[in-house]
Amino acid sequence: MTSNEPAGNLIGAKPDQRAGRFATLTFEREVAAPAPVLWQAWTAPAARAVWAAPTPAVTVAFLEADTRVGGREVSLCKVEGQPDIRCECGWLELQPPAWSVNYEVISSAGATQSAALVTAEISGAGERSRLVVTVQLSSLAEDMEAGYRQGFGAGLDHLAGVAGRTLVLQRVIAAPRSLVWSAWMNPETLPQWWGPDGYSCRTERIDLRAGGEWVFDMIGPDGTVFPNHHRYHEVRPEERIGYTLHWGENGPKHADAWAAFEEQDGATRVTLGMVMNTAAEFHEAKGFGAVELGQQTLGKLERCVLSRQAASAVGTGAAEG
Repeated sequence: MTSNEPAGNLIGAKPDQRAGRFATLTFEREVAAPAPVLWQAWTAPAARAVWAAPTPAVTVAFLEADTRVGGREVSLCKVEGQPDIRCECGWLELQPPAWSVNYEVISSAGATQSAALVTAEISGAGERSRLVVTVQLSSLAEDMEAGYRQGFGAGLDHLAGVAGRTLVLQRVIAAPRSLVWSAWMNPETLPQWWGPDGYSCRTERIDLRAGGEWVFDMIGPDGTVFPNHHRYHEVRPEERIGYTLHWGENGPKHADAWAAFEEQDGATRVTLGMVMNTAAEFHEAKGFGAVELGQQTLGKLERCVLSRQAASAVGTGAAEG
């Protein structure tokens, strides 16, 4: 991916036919997060966007992001004063949460700089996991091995940090994906179920589309008001949404979040992920009961979906009668 390439190692490089064009590189990281969470940090587009840039001087812009077998990710690595570097990643195999295989092609100014096969293996139990990434590299420019070592090393360091401050919640709902999606992405139903048990939402404005936002107050059982602002940057119908969470309207961002919807034997697996801004915010959220409260929120979603499904079945039966 683009984060793996320091720009200076690519721009102006010429084809190298000498020995050393091919290399196998191995990177290992111990991560303070469970394997399923590390898997989400490694594969979820919203999480990958957080850890992609290898240094603060590099900006990574994602043009496409489709993490499924046959899907691809296209990004541009931008450094001031230098040509953009294009990275195309194609997913060849995904076996959550254990391993993935993808190809990666780096190019600049219309010229291919390198091609690689990337295999990631995740293992571990409990609250810690291990990531082993193997890169089979074909360098089409000079000094590519050194660039890959530096770029991948920095990227995986960032990934480990991101995984350590990521919350992942999942729930399987016995309803078609279209019903679950419509309950989430409907401006009337979303405020009805969002939030833990006993909480309600008071909406200021809501626009559930890419580039849209939801400004609202979450009101606790004791009347405490929690101002919220969600900004949506990605909406792929019935597949996933990506958004940022802010403390109040136009307030500071406290998390990058995503929700993914997958069909599973006639049911729908919902994954809600959040990368907190800092490790301190992550530990504070966990201490506050974020996992339990998040599961309550998904439970309210499930009840909303099943209630709508039952009402639809009654209506259909009455029409047929």
